[in-house]
Amino acid sequence: MSDEMKPCPLCKSPYGYLIGTELYACPECAHEWNLQDLIEKEEVLVVKDSNGNVLQNGDTVVVIPLLEKYS
Repeated sequence: MSDEMKPCPLCKSPYGYLIGTELYACPECAHEWNLQDLIEKEEVLVVKDSNGNVLQNGDTVVVIPLLEKYS
């Protein structure tokens, strides 16, 4: 079983796990899905840095606050 778990898009269970190389499965509702298909349909939040690189869990980022105040 993979160490990385993804929430099930059907029942929202946080316990979706990787089976095979691209397929995820939910142990609570038995739904199976391909994460890449969800990304292509824009049903999954994809976070990118300022250079367009996709951020993964565990990545370190530096946040630079904006000093200007908007009125």
